[in-house]
Amino acid sequence: MTIAALLRSAALVTAVALIPATTASMAQVEGRAGPEFAKVMAVYQRIKASYVDQVDDDKLMRGMIDGMLTSLDPHSGYLDGSDLQRLETMIDGNYSGLGLSVVMEDGAVKIISPFRGSPADKAGLKAGDFITHLDGKLIVGGSLDEAVAQMRGPEGTSIGLTVFRPGRDEPFDVTVTRGVIELEPVTWELESGNIGHIMINEFSRDVGSDVFAAWEDLQSQASGRLNGLVLDLRSNPGGSLDEAVALSDLFLTEGRIVSQRGRARGENIYYDAETVFRGDIAQDVPIIVLIDEGSASASEIVAGALKDHRRAIVMGQRSFGKGSVQSLLPLGRDAALKLTTARYYTPSGHSVQEGGIKPDIAVPQLSDPDLAKKSRFTVRESDLRGHLVNEAGLADEAMERDQRDDPRFQLTAEELEEQGIEDFQLHYALETLRRTSPNTVARRAN
Repeated sequence: MTIAALLRSAALVTAVALIPATTASMAQVEGRAGPEFAKVMAVYQRIKASYVDQVDDDKLMRGMIDGMLTSLDPHSGYLDGSDLQRLETMIDGNYSGLGLSVVMEDGAVKIISPFRGSPADKAGLKAGDFITHLDGKLIVGGSLDEAVAQMRGPEGTSIGLTVFRPGRDEPFDVTVTRGVIELEPVTWELESGNIGHIMINEFSRDVGSDVFAAWEDLQSQASGRLNGLVLDLRSNPGGSLDEAVALSDLFLTEGRIVSQRGRARGENIYYDAETVFRGDIAQDVPIIVLIDEGSASASEIVAGALKDHRRAIVMGQRSFGKGSVQSLLPLGRDAALKLTTARYYTPSGHSVQEGGIKPDIAVPQLSDPDLAKKSRFTVRESDLRGHLVNEAGLADEAMERDQRDDPRFQLTAEELEEQGIEDFQLHYALETLRRTSPNTVARRAN
C-alpha cells in the first residue's frame, strides 16, 4: 500500500494532520541539537567499530528512531512495512487471527480488549491480561510486531498462549483457534420492555450511519414506542475521531461535542453538534451509556459528550483514559510517523487523559468471577510508562474512590449465575430503564 493511499484511508481511524517541516525550522533544530547529534554519531561509530558482531545499519537506525519515539509516549511510533499493513487491516477490519487489541507494556503484550465474539473473546481472554509466551516461547522483551505476526495465521489453526492475569497467583495456559475476524462495528438487539441495546465494538468507517440504521431497525421491531436505549461502549478501544463525532451528533441538537488542542495552530480543532446529523434521532428517549476500563479514545469522546450535555447517564466503570490525538505524518512513499499532536477535551473542558470518564453511576461487573482480585490490578492509560500527564493533575485519591464498596452491589458471580444473569452491568442498565420508562410509571400511578 502506498503512503498516499494509506493517508486517504487513515482518516477513517485517526485524526490525520499533514504538517510540513520548513527548511528554516529544520535549520533551527539542527543548530540547537548539534551537540546532541554529535553524541549520537559517536555512539553509532563506537558500535560499528567495537561491537562483538557486525551490526546492520538499518537495525541501528530503526533502533534510534524507535528509542526517540518510545521516550515520548506509548502511542507514538514509526510505521513501515508490517506496521502499515496492520493499519490497513485495522481500516478494513478483516483478517485471520485471534481478535485482540494489544499494546506493549513493560516488555509484555498487554490486552486492551478482545473484540466481541472473536476467538480471543470466546476463549475467555480479558482486558488487562498480559501474554508472556506464544506456543511455549517467551515473547517478553520482543517487539509487538513480531508477537502480532505470530498470533495471526490461517483460519482453523491454533496457538497456545501463556497469560498472566493480575489478581491471580499463577499464569495459565489457553489454546485459541484462529478465525477470520470480520469486525462488526455495530450490533444490536431489542430487549424486553421495548429497550434497545446497541453495541459499538469499534469506531471504523460509517459507524454513525450504522447506529442510525440500528435505531431504525429497533423501532421497527418494537411493539410500540421504544422506552429506552443502552449504548454499549464497553471494551471498545476506539478508532475514528470523525465517527465518534458522528455518533455523538445523532443524539445531540446543539453545542460542542469535543475539542482538540495541540502546540501547532492547525491542531486546535472544535467539533460541534448538527454538523453531521440533524436533530436527535431518539428525542425524549432515555439513554444509558455503558463504559468500562477497556473503553478508550473515541469511546470516551462519545461518553463525555453525552454526559456533559446531560443527554445520557453514563454507567459502569471509569474508562481507560486515552485523551490524546495521533496524527499520521508521511515520511517518503512507504513510511509514516504516528505522532501524538494534541489532547482532546469534553464539552465541559475536561481532559480525558489519565483520569478517563467517570461514570454517573459506578456499576461493577459482578458477573466476572475474577472481579475482586482483578480490580486491584486494573491497568489504564495512567499506568502506561511514559504516558502524557493530565494537565488537570488528577489526584490518585480521586481514582481510588472508584474502588469503595457499594451496598447495592454485593451479589457474587455464582449467585448471579443462579439467577440467570450473565452480564450484570447490562442487566442493571436495562432494569434502570425499565423502572423509569413512561409505561412503567403509568402502571405504578394506576
